[in-house]
Amino acid sequence: MLSRWLDNSFSSIVKKNVTTLTAARLSTNACYRFTPPFVAIIAKGFNVSLSEIGIALTVSEFSGLLSPFIGRFVDRLSRRVAMLAGLFGISFGALLAAVSPNLIGFTIGVTMISVTKNFFDLGMSGWIADHVAYEKRGRIIGLTEISWALGLLIGVSGMGIITALFSWRAGFAAGAIGVLISTSFIASRIKTEPHEVSSRIADDGVRLSGRAWLVVATMFATMCASQCIFITFGAWLDDEFGFGALGIAAVGFSFGLVELYASVTSASKTDTWGKEISIAVGALIMVPGGLVLAVVSHNLVLGLLALMVYILGFEFAVVSMLPLATHLVPKRPGSGLGFVIGAGTLGRGVMSFIATRAYESNHSIAMPALIGAISALVAALLMFSYYRRGGLVHTV
Repeated sequence: MLSRWLDNSFSSIVKKNVTTLTAARLSTNACYRFTPPFVAIIAKGFNVSLSEIGIALTVSEFSGLLSPFIGRFVDRLSRRVAMLAGLFGISFGALLAAVSPNLIGFTIGVTMISVTKNFFDLGMSGWIADHVAYEKRGRIIGLTEISWALGLLIGVSGMGIITALFSWRAGFAAGAIGVLISTSFIASRIKTEPHEVSSRIADDGVRLSGRAWLVVATMFATMCASQCIFITFGAWLDDEFGFGALGIAAVGFSFGLVELYASVTSASKTDTWGKEISIAVGALIMVPGGLVLAVVSHNLVLGLLALMVYILGFEFAVVSMLPLATHLVPKRPGSGLGFVIGAGTLGRGVMSFIATRAYESNHSIAMPALIGAISALVAALLMFSYYRRGGLVHTV
């Protein structure tokens, strides 16, 4: 279905599998993204405070510090094995979260989702890097990244409806089943290619250049900005306007539409505009969205509009950053992407604690929104600095 977006310069194997990979990643993103919008409902289920759930998510996100090491490990596996290991781990983590008797068990479950999702994401990104030249990678990654938006639009919304009808535990269980179904498709469609492992093991250059760390720092700041909103907007809708699980799912659905638009736009524009410029533009779009939300947080319509602008900028920036990340260490895409993903999850981990505390301090999303706007501005300045220093050096 998605292959119609790819011209004849893309190989037949890419066209054949782009839809399968995107659908599988949709299921993984749904499990990964389910907790933040429903964090207040989950907290009530365990009879704990919002900030206590925030600590659980902080532990989960700090597992992202393992991403650089996972990236190096994944580069020594076949892409198929890495993706399948990730899918099995995510489904098990979601089931563990669903049946957890206490917050400790829940933390272990969502942490397993976070850790093993790296295996799938890095394996998939490595597969793309194996088959698509850097100059065209923005389009293919932009297409597969609609799974992030669809994970919210379809996956989290569906899990939210199940939560409203039954419980958040049933929502996690449904997500686990979806990932297991995806596993069967990946196992049957993606094959290990003979050249994969030997050529990557022979290359031991896994270090980032000096200015490449600016890309890592940009992802950290961007994810700090996103987590400020994603972990608090559900509680904001519940506390300020009385939204329940179904209402939060409906809002999440609308956000998914915005993210889908941003992903498709990135797929068509990022390679033309340049990765660095696209990232900076996306981050700058987030700034006014966050500032306006901080001011109008007591108005539902204006607040949601500001949130949509914020999410639009975030999605465009992150989707544009991924093809750049896969080329930071050209012969080892998993290693470069691992550093960037690790920085992103670290940013989410830091803000999972800070944003929930900021929200609870005045029972408003205004302070998290302000912190998010500042973080987005820092991300834009970091990427501008990277661009001014020469950006990515293309290595053949």
